[in-house]
Amino acid sequence: MHSQAHDVGAPSLLETLRAGTALLHIALEKRLPFFSEHLDADGYLSLLRAYYGFYAPIEAALYEGDLIPEGFDPQLRVKTPTLVSDLHALGLNDAAIDALPRCTHLPSLDTPAACLGAAYVLEGATLGGQVLRREMARRLGLDADNGGAFLNVYGAETGRRWKDFLDYLARQPMDAQARPCAVDAARSTFSCFEQWLDSQEVLL
Repeated sequence: MHSQAHDVGAPSLLETLRAGTALLHIALEKRLPFFSEHLDADGYLSLLRAYYGFYAPIEAALYEGDLIPEGFDPQLRVKTPTLVSDLHALGLNDAAIDALPRCTHLPSLDTPAACLGAAYVLEGATLGGQVLRREMARRLGLDADNGGAFLNVYGAETGRRWKDFLDYLARQPMDAQARPCAVDAARSTFSCFEQWLDSQEVLL
């Protein structure tokens, strides 16, 4: 029988994920053009098209598999439909959206730990979206009805859903082998996302 003493001094999974992705997070934020004086309506549409090209395949990989640990409700967390609604509001029809390029270089989501790492990045992005939403409303007049819903995808539930996700993370048993896997997947999610946005020429 295998047993392992719990190290009360060990960092939590959340702390490990934060530390492991901090530099990648900062680097990507610096390149996003939401606060650039040159970003206009066309540039915003290009950004959303690129976001869709990443979110659609990674959410499909994450939620259509059966590896993400129990307790995570994809119906509450999926963001691609909101991106589709925004693209519709900005003038794209279903055929145009279906024709958008999609990222094929995705993180490997082949273990429960890897799925948790990717989910951490996608869920954490909802917090940053609050700041971006206010900026896009001020500068481009965007709101939930005319193309800005993705930046406020959870609306008034943003804070509670983030807390619920952190509680969910804290309940996941993670051994010494699984934890690095979660961090690697989170880092890979950041890297793949930045490389994809770069390939779509929407970054600074």
